[in-house]
Amino acid sequence: MKMKTIRVGIMSKEQYKQRTIEIAKGLYKPRKDEPKIWFESVKSMAQILSNENQKLLQVILNNNPQSLKELEELTGRAKSNLSRTLKTLERYGIVKLHKEKNALVPEVKATHFKVEFGPEAA
Repeated sequence: MKMKTIRVGIMSKEQYKQRTIEIAKGLYKPRKDEPKIWFESVKSMAQILSNENQKLLQVILNNNPQSLKELEELTGRAKSNLSRTLKTLERYGIVKLHKEKNALVPEVKATHFKVEFGPEAA
């Protein structure tokens, strides 16, 4: 299964707000190849794409857990911690959570990331 590469960008909150207003007013049309996911800083991106979270993605890919309980057993991480982390990763389009037989099943949607930042990313 080929994993999707997600384009991510880094832009200050103020720049992002201005960009959103310009898009809404029809003054700016995002390029097709432009990032869909924006982080406020390299630091905030690093927190989401941390080594720990990358290992979690690898465990999900390698073991295909059918519940958070199973993932908890595989990783040794508390279910509440996993749930919070997975919901954050889902907001960024990195994982997808879906219900199957009353269990929340994580599915990895992306393992590769291309990062854009600097004046040209804005």
